[in-house]
Amino acid sequence: MCVCVILLHKKMSDEDKLGAVLFQVQDDLRQLKRSLEKITVSERLDIQALDNAIRKTESSIRKHAEDHLKSVSRQLLVLPSIGNLQQNTAHIPKWKPALESIPDVHPQREELPGPSPGEKHKSALSMRLLCNPAHPNNRAIMHEKYGISLPDIRKRSTNAAIEPKGRHSLAMPGEEIGTDTSLLHMSIQHKAAPFHPREDSYSSKIAKSRGQKQLRWETEPGLTCESVGREGTPPWTTKTPPPTTSKSMDHRSMIQGTNDLTPKGFQNLPVHVPVNISKYPFTIIKGQINPMATDFCHFTQSFSLIWSTVVGPLEALEKLLRDFAVPLAKVSGERLVEFGRGWDNGWKKAPPVISLLSVLENWEEVLGLVLRPGQRYKGEGGIEAAAIHIQSCWRRHSARTAYLRHCQRKWAAGTIAISWLMHNQMRRVRKALQARRFRQLENYRSRAQHLAANWKHIQSSKRTIIHIPSLGYSESQRQSLRGFDVLQNIQISRLCDIRDENVEVIYICPRHLGDDILHYYTSLLKCDGATDGADTGTTQPSSCARRFIILTPEAVDYFPTHNMCLSTLLKYSPRTLKRIRNLIQGKQAYIVGGVAHMDDLAVADELGVPILGPEPAIAQLYSTKSGGRRIFAGAEVDVPPGQGDIYSLNQLYETLAELMTHNMDVQRWLFKMDSEHGGLGTAYCDIRYLSCYNWALQEYRRYGTELWKTTWIQESVLLRYLDEIPEWLARYARPAKTSCYPNWACFLKTYLRQGGVVEAYPPSDSVTCLTVDLLLEPGGEVTMLSCGDQLHGSCQLETIGSTIPQTSVRPETLHSICVRVGQACLQRLIIGYVSVDLATFLNHNTMEQRVWAIDLDLTYSDQLAMTQMLLMMTGGTLNCRAGCLEVPMPVREKCYEHQIATKPPVVNHYAVIGSRLFHSNLSMLYHSVFLKMCKAHGIGFNMKRKQGTVFALYDSSERCSIGMIAVSEDLQGALMTFARNLSVIHQEISASKMQGQTNFKELIKDIEDVLQMTVQNKRRVAEDKPAT
Repeated sequence: MCVCVILLHKKMSDEDKLGAVLFQVQDDLRQLKRSLEKITVSERLDIQALDNAIRKTESSIRKHAEDHLKSVSRQLLVLPSIGNLQQNTAHIPKWKPALESIPDVHPQREELPGPSPGEKHKSALSMRLLCNPAHPNNRAIMHEKYGISLPDIRKRSTNAAIEPKGRHSLAMPGEEIGTDTSLLHMSIQHKAAPFHPREDSYSSKIAKSRGQKQLRWETEPGLTCESVGREGTPPWTTKTPPPTTSKSMDHRSMIQGTNDLTPKGFQNLPVHVPVNISKYPFTIIKGQINPMATDFCHFTQSFSLIWSTVVGPLEALEKLLRDFAVPLAKVSGERLVEFGRGWDNGWKKAPPVISLLSVLENWEEVLGLVLRPGQRYKGEGGIEAAAIHIQSCWRRHSARTAYLRHCQRKWAAGTIAISWLMHNQMRRVRKALQARRFRQLENYRSRAQHLAANWKHIQSSKRTIIHIPSLGYSESQRQSLRGFDVLQNIQISRLCDIRDENVEVIYICPRHLGDDILHYYTSLLKCDGATDGADTGTTQPSSCARRFIILTPEAVDYFPTHNMCLSTLLKYSPRTLKRIRNLIQGKQAYIVGGVAHMDDLAVADELGVPILGPEPAIAQLYSTKSGGRRIFAGAEVDVPPGQGDIYSLNQLYETLAELMTHNMDVQRWLFKMDSEHGGLGTAYCDIRYLSCYNWALQEYRRYGTELWKTTWIQESVLLRYLDEIPEWLARYARPAKTSCYPNWACFLKTYLRQGGVVEAYPPSDSVTCLTVDLLLEPGGEVTMLSCGDQLHGSCQLETIGSTIPQTSVRPETLHSICVRVGQACLQRLIIGYVSVDLATFLNHNTMEQRVWAIDLDLTYSDQLAMTQMLLMMTGGTLNCRAGCLEVPMPVREKCYEHQIATKPPVVNHYAVIGSRLFHSNLSMLYHSVFLKMCKAHGIGFNMKRKQGTVFALYDSSERCSIGMIAVSEDLQGALMTFARNLSVIHQEISASKMQGQTNFKELIKDIEDVLQMTVQNKRRVAEDKPAT
């Protein structure tokens, strides 16, 4: 009872207040009328005064209306316009406030004092009845509270259509309503949108009525607009940035928001309703809503009950359109209401721009305008936003520049620090390496002294020879050589050193050998020439098989393509070094290397054994072409006219002109690089192509040989040569092997960088080159081990094989030259194996034979390795001083018992060896098949007669290179056997359309020339005998 009395008293007090408010409104309108009456037609109309009066009246009306609404319904309501209310109902109060005077009290809703429990219960009950259109009291409450007369829906319920699932309608005057209890749901249709994902989000500021708060709108991925339409939950999340006093948005947020007007994915595309035409459209012109416009008034009347949910999105939309100076925007009322429901449910702050623009009917035009670059600066606060953007860009540029400068300095400091640390580390490592190499050199010298002092004893006692056929060329030379490991394994015939019963051989192989090659050499070394064929016991072969071992460093697998020399590979193979130490423990041992390298000293120091060879520095100095000429000059042997140590182009031209002037009979001049081997770094040029040569030759003949030695006579020819030599060389100079240097320009560049010599080619049509192998013993003696006449292929400066023994120079002359060269080498601390190349020809002026020393190699040669195999198979000895190969004569079984005590007689044999035979088609045959093929054609070695053919196999994978030895009783027979073998092998492995790459043909041609010369010499000797 008390509660009812209180409610009745409150209702009466509210009515009294309502009357006071209406009276105050009437008074305000009366004052406005008086103000307008004061303005006469004759007087000048003051627009400002009129505007102030109207604004004051509007403010007063808004204040009184706000107080009334707070006290009556405590809910935001929109008062309908006067014109529309007169047409629709007669129950509307008579006061007519302007639409724009309706206050925005939504932000202040949280600040109002809370209602009492009774009022809450009464309001909740009324709202439930209002939300249920089927309730009998719904129309009465609507009429009592708001003065709105609703039609009786129970009379029209039978004609109502059932809405599809997922679609709802909004209850409005004059519309049909279904059985769904929700009056505020709108139907939403989705429109296909282009797939243009974006990553950013739009940011903006909205000034609220009380406290101008800055809001940033972001879109939450993973939700769709479809979920909003069905469930009424917002698919966006809102993040509020820290408050700011600026009245406009900063440029960074603006730019980010502009980019985010494009949705992130397919789910976040704006919602469009292109099919249904909006029933409540209204326009926003230049970001301002005309509250007196008919369409807007119709919209406000229709959605007055839920206006509190529309105010926020509408203000945000106006703010967006003002910021981007959008001239015209057409708003769909239904979409705005549906959007407002999502705003009221989940968006406590600002809505996302994508969905906000979806409430527009011309959203495409507005979106294009908003996305236009610079559009933000044309709208409200654009100048300030532009200034902020410029300032932020400048601050960013300044900060970025300072940061980059800091990073650069930090990087420079780090680089300097690391460089300094690396420099110190490299200096320490360099010093450590120098100290180690100096220690290794000192150990080498001490062991060399011990080797020289005990050489005689070591040679006569059991010893172990460690053969390391290493080619210690420079890195550039090693990288340019194809099949470098095969080239290092060409001297595998060093195994034949075990023909001396006191010798054990440890051969270091540069590659893994197959079982076929191992079995071949094992069988070959068991059947050495120490037996004469009558001894069938196994003591000797088994003894030979135990005295050699082949080891391959494990570093070969780690560096398969680096073309490292064998000494370097062995240096980085600790397991192989350990095994060698175990094999030579307690034995006399020394190393026989190849081309000297600094790693030879490291290997010798690890094994603790001496090296039979010179120091690497000495070897590198005298193994060059210029160094060889210095040794030959010291040995006082004849050398070709020439000069070494040429490093500049002018020096080359001047030297060549002087040499050509002094040696008018030379027809060809050679240019040799200092560090090249095997004819790879050699070029030539014929003087007959020189235009002034005939004139110079006439001058030479006019003055004669004696007067020509005078300098002033040669001056005119010398100057003429200097003028024409550059062009002559550029046009007619040719490299000997174009595979390495295709033309003279490439050759000349390397020639001047490495240095080289200029030499004369022997002035004769018949020139024979020969190679002599010497052993410079540590005790100071010089021993000739091998000598043979060279055989050439396509390049006359490249040696492929030789004939043993040599027959082109008298043995006494050859021995004298070799001894002098050997002594000159010993004086320069060169010991070990040395190879000397000589050229012999007949001087046409004096008809005397001349011998020139043309090259010096301080290494174990291929010819010497093949000679060891020759002596192993024949069981003979090579007497270089006599110039003969002595082979024991085969003994018959009947006479064997009578000749045991006596030395068996010997016969002279001749051999042709080829260490670098190449044929690409050999790779198609396995070694076992190749040997069977040769056996089928009668190519083999007769152990009893000590004649025939022996092969040297180098590798099991490529199988393109082999070595071959042909032994016969005379030189002509050996040459014919060798040429026949090459021809048979070439025919068997080649087809008419697949000849392959080979040097067999050139070698056969060279052998035919030698055979022809041999026949002519025999005929000449036969003709000379009757005459004498």
